[in-house]
Amino acid sequence: MSKLPVSISPHLHCGRSSRSIMLDVIIALIPAVIASTIIFGFRSLVLILVTVAACVLSEYLTRKILKRPDTIHNLTAVVTGILLALNLPVTLPFWMAALGGAIAIIVVKEFFGGVGQNFVNPAITARIVLLMSFASQMNTWQPPFDYRMLDVDVVSSATYFSAVQTGNEIPSLVDMFLGVRAGSLGETCTLALLIGGIYLIVRKVISPIIPVCFIGTVAIFSVLFGGDLLYQLMGGGLLLGAFFMATDYTTSPVTRNGKIIFGVGCGIITVLIRFFAALPEGVSYAILLMNILVPHIENLTIPKVFGEEAKAK
Repeated sequence: MSKLPVSISPHLHCGRSSRSIMLDVIIALIPAVIASTIIFGFRSLVLILVTVAACVLSEYLTRKILKRPDTIHNLTAVVTGILLALNLPVTLPFWMAALGGAIAIIVVKEFFGGVGQNFVNPAITARIVLLMSFASQMNTWQPPFDYRMLDVDVVSSATYFSAVQTGNEIPSLVDMFLGVRAGSLGETCTLALLIGGIYLIVRKVISPIIPVCFIGTVAIFSVLFGGDLLYQLMGGGLLLGAFFMATDYTTSPVTRNGKIIFGVGCGIITVLIRFFAALPEGVSYAILLMNILVPHIENLTIPKVFGEEAKAK
């Protein structure tokens, strides 16, 4: 008598592992890493290494202490470290960046069970914690290529949105596209982010639904509110957030309609913060708030099971 194999779902496998997917994300982030190093200098690369090391070490030690299986081989901690660094200014002290990495992994990820259990994006949450804790350091922006001026003290500059609020000179559209402007490491170079985002879509690592809905919603409402369309799309962390953080598997909906609602919601909140709040930028807060709503979004958009009888009214 032959035995039938019994196992829990999923019964079909796509052939890809978490490690291979994270490796693709790392490859997609390389253009932004290279751009940040060229624009802000070697210190940006060191800052990225610091956050990655802090994330990997935090995950290893936490799982060791909690007696859980080692998971650093799946590269999720490395991706978290890179994304966190790309959301930080190049002038941020290394110990603060390392603290952000520890918060992202220990508090946001491991305290909720580890990979696949966190309900908010670790990198975004850690950035917001750092922003609330060290507001001055997190809002000190180094001008592009300032590292070449070896005999001159670092001069604080302004991002596009803060420049608009204060009436300072804003960069040209070409500079916005190439990243020749002040900002976080990974948010300035539009070209690098587009290359990385397209790579993820072509490799089918992410669905284009969330980025398209996110960016499209920001575009539509920016025009309605009288904003400059191209500056709104290239300014701030919109592209970095839309392609690399809003699409996080764990903290975004799995249903098609859920992805649409999630992307549109992120876009609406981002625009409301940009135009009506005291904060100059709202991408991180928008994604964080929509992360919290994901369980409810999925409950509302679960497709009907094939063969299920309609409920009696």
